[in-house]
Amino acid sequence: MKFILAALSLSLLPLAASAGILPDQIGAYHRTASSKPALGDQAVWNDYGLKNSETANYENGATKFTATAWQLQDTTASLAAFDWQRPADAKPAKLATLAAETGTSLIVVHGQYLVFFDGYKPAADELQAVWNGLKNLDSTQLPVLPSYLPSAHLVANSERYVVGPASLAKFYPVISSTVAGFHFGAEAQTGVFHSPKGDMTVAIFNYPTPQIAMDKVSDFQKVPAALVKRSGPFVAVAVAPADPEMAEELLSDVRYQAQITRDEYVPTKRDNMGDLLLNICILIGILLGFALLSGLLFGGLKYLTRAFRKGPEPEPMITLHLE
Repeated sequence: MKFILAALSLSLLPLAASAGILPDQIGAYHRTASSKPALGDQAVWNDYGLKNSETANYENGATKFTATAWQLQDTTASLAAFDWQRPADAKPAKLATLAAETGTSLIVVHGQYLVFFDGYKPAADELQAVWNGLKNLDSTQLPVLPSYLPSAHLVANSERYVVGPASLAKFYPVISSTVAGFHFGAEAQTGVFHSPKGDMTVAIFNYPTPQIAMDKVSDFQKVPAALVKRSGPFVAVAVAPADPEMAEELLSDVRYQAQITRDEYVPTKRDNMGDLLLNICILIGILLGFALLSGLLFGGLKYLTRAFRKGPEPEPMITLHLE
């Protein structure tokens, strides 16, 4: 019996691994079929830690659209895949931090998931229904490295995020993985910049510590025709740029700014002794006011009772004749 159960559990593992990502319904559209999407550049997907993927067809009467979802290893990988899969003519969308759209498509990141809608752009409430069905959602913050890439002269949607040798060879092959030093935990952001003399690519490599970046500078400087600048844990590189002067300006714009967060107790109003004394005085005033009002109300009721009573006088109040 144990052997049968073990064999059954093993037979169900592939089904669990290939469990669907997308829901059966998105808005008024119902899923009709699903399949595994074709994956070009499998090595790059491996760099991004692809765990699962799915393509589903949806229909609502005569209208149809296709949705493709990829589950990556973390939010950094989903950002990298977003840069890679985003259409060249896409414009930023307001539906999420990482979202872009064309006239007929929408690509959006949620956690470690990347979803591309082709033929239909779901509204915010329809997207929420998709997000609610996602499993083991990663809420880690996105990397800040892309924000250091200069914005002047940047070609729209040319950014690429590099996390390993395969993505480096795909997006910035002029630098070898040996020079990049991924065994140090390096990551890189690249972008294409337009110049009248020709387009050129600038890359920013991020290392865990400034010391590692200092040690790697000499390796980058050995690359032929490479312009190199270090700022903190960043090493900015432009190899054989078409416009060296503009490349120098772009590299000079890469300035690392350390962000220090201190975990300390923030005092509140209840920790202020002056506020404590003020609240005590207010409480005493409220109690005195309540006592005074209660006494006046009780005395007034007694006076009215005596003034309008017809009949024998009720028993007097118990009084102390202290005189």
